[in-house]
Amino acid sequence: MLPETNILPFIPQRSPFVMIDELVACDEQSATTKLQVRNDNLFIKNGSLTEPALVENIAQTAAARIGYICHKENKAVPIGYIAAVQNLRIEGLPATGDTLETEITIKNQVLNVTIISGHTRVKDRLVASCEMKIFIS
Repeated sequence: MLPETNILPFIPQRSPFVMIDELVACDEQSATTKLQVRNDNLFIKNGSLTEPALVENIAQTAAARIGYICHKENKAVPIGYIAAVQNLRIEGLPATGDTLETEITIKNQVLNVTIISGHTRVKDRLVASCEMKIFIS
């Protein structure tokens, strides 16, 4: 049942590299996660979450999607690798205390490669977006 706050069974990352707190929605074509930006986040600089964390947050949202689906089907959770990031736009850096809501949508899937579109918002303000190619091993 979603939302799912124990996301560790669905992603390969472990602390301090976990960049999602909650899986809010998930289906065959999309997923939505939340992350509250905290002071102890590895990627905090001058009170803001840095760009690499935003990219990783989008990637982990995609990982949580496939991990959740595999977990429900009693299959092993696969490990994925970012193969390419295209059209990356950073519109602003979230501050400590902000809550990110990230949505990914599957654009294409061929063999072990998935192409996603990702968008991260704080409230209604877009802070990051990109297209990402993920290789699933």
